[in-house]
Amino acid sequence: MRSLIVRLPNHLGDACMSLPTLDRLAAQGIELTLAGRPWAKELFEAYGWRVIALGGGRFDRIAALRAACSGKPQERDALLLTNSFSSALDFRLAGLNSVGYATDGRRLLLRQAYAVPSAWSDAMHTVEYYLYLTSKLLGSTAGGPPPPHLKLSNASRERANVALARAAVGSQYIVLCPIAHGRHHGRIKSWDGFGRMAQDLRSRGHEVIVCPGPGEEAAARAAAASARVIEPLDLGAFGALLAQSRLVIANDSGPGHLAAAVGAHLVGVFGVTDPTKTRPLGPQVQLVGGANGWPGYEEVAAAVAAQLTRR
Repeated sequence: MRSLIVRLPNHLGDACMSLPTLDRLAAQGIELTLAGRPWAKELFEAYGWRVIALGGGRFDRIAALRAACSGKPQERDALLLTNSFSSALDFRLAGLNSVGYATDGRRLLLRQAYAVPSAWSDAMHTVEYYLYLTSKLLGSTAGGPPPPHLKLSNASRERANVALARAAVGSQYIVLCPIAHGRHHGRIKSWDGFGRMAQDLRSRGHEVIVCPGPGEEAAARAAAASARVIEPLDLGAFGALLAQSRLVIANDSGPGHLAAAVGAHLVGVFGVTDPTKTRPLGPQVQLVGGANGWPGYEEVAAAVAAQLTRR
């Protein structure tokens, strides 16, 4: 196998958790092409991988895939890190030979369909879930789940520094990531203590910022009114902003996983989702709470204080 099109997961956190899989494939000398949400190009800016933006409707996605594979047989192999019937159908209609998990009734759409590992029903982390599929493709062992590591370009660091300078923010800042979209089994995924945390940190002399995504400005201001708002950034620059911070405090969300992947000190606050499968992995990560309820404010504050003493 000389080249491979990898269908990335649709969410930022899952895309970050796919990094060990991408690294393993690249280490085998496989030329990678990534296919995913339009923001994937920003996220993987520092890599030399080609990125296919899959936006719009089905016909647009199929056309983009067909154009990328150029009709060459060696460029028609694909690995699907998504579990959906829809993604398998896109790749089949584009004429690609896909490997993936036999989920969502899509077995007949795949060249090779693998059973979901039995460990997934227990304590298998999402990083391991992706690596297991990759090991099947490569004929190797999966191994333990290494922490994801995202490379950052110098250009992304420069864009982050320009945004910080424009907002008159110094080098010793704390980032709050209070937005977590959607619900999990009907429960809100956002901790309600970010406003108080911003006030308490500022009262102790810390510079506190939020950097919302496009369209999230109002929600970020409402969640942490006393924090300074940084203009929305592309994902590469946002990753650089997180990497350069003193500390990141985040829900179980894409920004939390991105912070861990760029090596930031992170306090991850869980309240409705299961850390066993989706916790950010990294040497600087401290988790508070779990799937059975949000932690008390003082517990989160203690974790924040402990992280700050390490900086």
